[in-house]
Amino acid sequence: MHDILLIIIIVFYVYIIFTTITVILLENRNPVKSISWLLVLVLLPFLGLFLYLIFGQDYRKRKIISQKSIQRIAMRPCAAIDIRELDDSGIDIDFLKLIQMLKSNSEADAYVKNKIEVFAEGENIFESIFSAIRNAKNHIHIEFFIFEDDNISNQLRELLIQKSREGVRVRMIYDYIGSYKLSKNYLRSLRTAGVYAKPFLPLRLRLRRSKINYRNHRKLIVVDGLIGFTGGINIADRYVVGSELGKWRDTVVRIEGSGVHGIQKLFLTDWYFVERKLLTDEKYFPKPAVFKNESVIQTVSSGPDTDWESIMQGICAAIMAANRYVYIHTPYFMPNELVNGCIQMAALSGTEIRLMIPEKSDAKLSDLSASSYLGGILDAGVRVFKYQTGMLHSKAIVIDDFVSIVGSANIDERSFIHNFEVNAFIYDEATAIKLKNLFIDDMAECKEITLVEWNNRQRRQKLKESFARLFSPLM
Repeated sequence: MHDILLIIIIVFYVYIIFTTITVILLENRNPVKSISWLLVLVLLPFLGLFLYLIFGQDYRKRKIISQKSIQRIAMRPCAAIDIRELDDSGIDIDFLKLIQMLKSNSEADAYVKNKIEVFAEGENIFESIFSAIRNAKNHIHIEFFIFEDDNISNQLRELLIQKSREGVRVRMIYDYIGSYKLSKNYLRSLRTAGVYAKPFLPLRLRLRRSKINYRNHRKLIVVDGLIGFTGGINIADRYVVGSELGKWRDTVVRIEGSGVHGIQKLFLTDWYFVERKLLTDEKYFPKPAVFKNESVIQTVSSGPDTDWESIMQGICAAIMAANRYVYIHTPYFMPNELVNGCIQMAALSGTEIRLMIPEKSDAKLSDLSASSYLGGILDAGVRVFKYQTGMLHSKAIVIDDFVSIVGSANIDERSFIHNFEVNAFIYDEATAIKLKNLFIDDMAECKEITLVEWNNRQRRQKLKESFARLFSPLM
């Protein structure tokens, strides 16, 4: 009897595995990613199937967020310009094509004449954010991957409670997994005070419909429709007092002007998803201030809610459009073949490429995997720097003293495909020069990695890195 039961279980398991493999093949994914999952399924019986059901299913084509809701929000009044108006602006033709591509692949409108401030120190970042919130008159919209239940987060909580009691409408989106440390008391105190706090994709114990692999990694704030923030920071003490890795270095942009409407549209889209309530009042899109500069901003989103891998495509197009230099900050460097190829081709063509990553991040497996990618780009002429003073968490790219890309997306598969992300693409000389100078300042805190040094790593270290790389498409 036991033998028959065992045979039935084995046959059933083989059938499930065969069916799952068939589904993976029919999805026509990236071959490397497909092979990674096939190895997991074959080499890790039962556990591999469980991991696939949790992390491996592809919901991109099923549109987790309704495109209808996005279109309805996009019809709202906002201060975007017709991109064709930029044809006579003097912007380089390759960057004009970048702007047009981002409009086509993610409906990223273009907004002009903005005031842009760049922040790189945790204290200054939170001081600016708290000041804007403190002066809010109508509404506060805030969305982050991580809200820690620590000192900075509790300062924010008290401020949001105060503003809500003053009659300011406060809406907050937190990622259910990223903000798992938030206590019930923390959330209860906000809701009791009238703050609308909503989780993004809460965990459901339904394996076949699990969306735990799709996280909201976006970081953005909108105050009164007039001030917007986005960047790589989360709401946590580590940016001010540090962690076991040291103080965390990040980049955030503060925007005033028409560009805030792009951030607002994205928040309202996400709010419709978590609350199923469409906000249509024109007060969310007030007439913006007009500043005396020629800046252009696009708020670019990507994730399972988009038809294209918009941010990845934007980064690739921007790198290939560069004539002089590309400086890249990223905490996690596990590029897919397209991004890796663009970096190598740009370097081989004579563009100066500099990449800065942390010496140690908060994810050891990612560090090992990242190191395995350095040989190819070093060989192509890319200069690689490892940040020594704390944890480099900044996600920022600056190109040719003109294009700046600041936001939540890392240079890895998770950010490009699985996560809900947002990056500001900014076309403005002053902003680019500020970011370039910050990058150069950070180089003083770095150790440069040479190709000779990389090649001379111990064989054991190379093996560990190569093994970690096998899992990079799954991270």
